[in-house]
Amino acid sequence: MSEPIHVGPVDEIEEGEAKVIDGDDTGTGSDIAVFHSEEGGFYALDDECTHETASLADGWIEGGEVECPVHSARFCLKTGEALCLPATVNARTHKVEVRDGEILLYPGVSPADG
Repeated sequence: MSEPIHVGPVDEIEEGEAKVIDGDDTGTGSDIAVFHSEEGGFYALDDECTHETASLADGWIEGGEVECPVHSARFCLKTGEALCLPATVNARTHKVEVRDGEILLYPGVSPADG
């Protein structure tokens, strides 16, 4: 397992919001968005919509999904699954862990592996 990146305290990302971790810091070459769902969970997806260049962190978070702000493609926060057109390719997910009130991101590690 890769070494985690300290994202910050849980109260730094409000419910329904996201924080972007720069691709230079993630080691994956891609910016990663860490989302705080309305249900209280934390999830991470590559920040770029798979349909067209747009930041998913700038999208709308509701019901465990994020909606791209450009063409309204939706992705499941938990699995990265593309839920509607125009996106047909799933977004890559990354493991997120909350430990002692702090958010840790494991870039390149699937949540299913952890």
